[in-house]
Amino acid sequence: MTSSYLLRVWRSSLWATIVLACFVPTTWARADAVSFEEAVGGAVSQAPVLVAGHARAEAARAEAARAAALPDPRLIVGLANLPVTGADAFDPRVDDMTTKQIGLMQEFPARAKREARQSLATRAVEQTVAQTVADRLAVQEATAAAWIATWSAQRQLAALATLRDPASVAARTAKARVAGGTATVTDALATQAALLELDNRIDAAQAQVDAAQADLSRWLGRPEPIGVLGAPPPFDRLPIEPATLLASVDDQGPLLSWRAREASAEAEVAAAIAEKRPDWSLEVNYGQRDRTPGGMPRSDMLMVEVAVGLPVFARNRQDRGITARRAELQAVAAEHEDARRVQQAAVRRTLVGWQAAQRQVTRLEQDTLPLARDRAAVALAAYSAGADLQAWLDARNAELELQLEHARLLGELGRAWAALAYLLPDKELQP
Repeated sequence: MTSSYLLRVWRSSLWATIVLACFVPTTWARADAVSFEEAVGGAVSQAPVLVAGHARAEAARAEAARAAALPDPRLIVGLANLPVTGADAFDPRVDDMTTKQIGLMQEFPARAKREARQSLATRAVEQTVAQTVADRLAVQEATAAAWIATWSAQRQLAALATLRDPASVAARTAKARVAGGTATVTDALATQAALLELDNRIDAAQAQVDAAQADLSRWLGRPEPIGVLGAPPPFDRLPIEPATLLASVDDQGPLLSWRAREASAEAEVAAAIAEKRPDWSLEVNYGQRDRTPGGMPRSDMLMVEVAVGLPVFARNRQDRGITARRAELQAVAAEHEDARRVQQAAVRRTLVGWQAAQRQVTRLEQDTLPLARDRAAVALAAYSAGADLQAWLDARNAELELQLEHARLLGELGRAWAALAYLLPDKELQP
């Protein structure tokens, strides 16, 4: 076997394996595989955390609708001025003042208090809606990352599969050379060991595929493993410009609810200040009196009563509440600023990682990997022509590690892209 012949065989086997690998997603893409858009859209449409968020938002809106309502009126029924001692005890007809009463009492909290309660309820709705939007973005990012991890694992498996035919060629060549007396048994054992090592790597890659598919199926709510099909989004382009991301930290998912939290704390201060406003109540009673024992009629009675609260100890009561709420507002504002700094640093760090992974992937795909493939092909051809086996083993190991590094970097690039692509909500989803 000449070196040129073996080189042609190796290249033919390589292209055949690549073609087969290209059809692997099609094989997986029956009823148990999804495209990137289908995965992200499917996860958003049925994610339990989003269902819970919508339910909480509906509950908050219902609470807000009744926040400023007056308390329910009270019905009063009673008996007043009834004698309880003497010979006429418990006889409602003896005493002129004995009356049967029925009335209504209505409390009227201060208008400032009711407005403060309405403001608090409105802020609660805003906070719940903002958290739901943030949860939606988190679901989109997590699903995208799971799809990309599955896609990366499948690519790694396919790349390792392309290395098996050259390894088999090397093993057969070593056996032929041993039989012809031009190589030692050590060469045959080394090529067989290399083939077994590659099979182990393929099995490990298959396990990664299975694990990634299981994670993806979790976000889609399906019991069976889910594969991926189609091409991923272009990882070298973000849907949002990096400068826009750095300038819009407050509008990003992790910070969406903080603005509403701060507004809620401000509303708590306003509610505490409103506690100094007095409440009042109105009570109306109608009293009916029986006739006298002699049959003389007695006039009925009407009572109107107005009660007003007297917050005369504001220094030790309402003022302390105001001080506490203002301190809590300062704490929320400080925590908001800390969260803003953390998010800004995270965005910068992710952008740096995305750009670095982009450069590394480009370098691998355009220069390093083609060189490694050519080096392995030349080394295999040289070994078939009588050269030393170690050169092919070294070249083959280098190519194997580069293939794994390529798959790892693709996954890293995809995860960084997903973390940046789903930071800002769609305009129609913003609270």
